[in-house]
Amino acid sequence: MTASDQSPAYDSDNIFAKILRGEIPSTAVYEDDDTLAFMDIMPRADGHLLVIPKTPCRNVLDASPAQLEAVIRTVQKLAVAAKAAFAAEGVTIQQFNEAAGGQEVFHLHFHVLPRHEGLPLRPAGQMGDMDAIAGHAEKIRAAL
Repeated sequence: MTASDQSPAYDSDNIFAKILRGEIPSTAVYEDDDTLAFMDIMPRADGHLLVIPKTPCRNVLDASPAQLEAVIRTVQKLAVAAKAAFAAEGVTIQQFNEAAGGQEVFHLHFHVLPRHEGLPLRPAGQMGDMDAIAGHAEKIRAAL
C-alpha cells in the first residue's frame, strides 16, 4: 500500500480549490503554469504568503514528485523575494500534513513568512487588514 492509498480523497470544494477556480478572491503575487502564490488573509507576519500547486493533492503524503518539485521551486523564488521585500533577516517555511499534523486546508500548501530577529509571529487565526495585505503583495511583486 502506498502513502496515497492511505490518504482520504481530495475535496474539490476546499477553499484553495475555489481560489484556483476563481470562485473566491485572493491577492495573488505570482503564478506560473503549475503553481500559484497568494497572500495569507490571516498573516502571522508581514508578507505571509501561501504557495500551492494548481493540480489537486491534499498534502505531501499524496502529492506527485512533479507537484512537489513545482511547488518547492516557487516556494524558493517567493522566499527570496519576500526576504528582500521586507528586509528580513530570515524566512520561516511551514507545511502541515493531515489534521493531526496541523493541516486545516486540505490542498497542499506551503507558508512563507519573512522574519525579523526578535519579532515573534502573530497569533494564528486573526484576520489581517486587507489594505495592508495588498501593500505587502505589491512589495513582494516588486522584489520578483
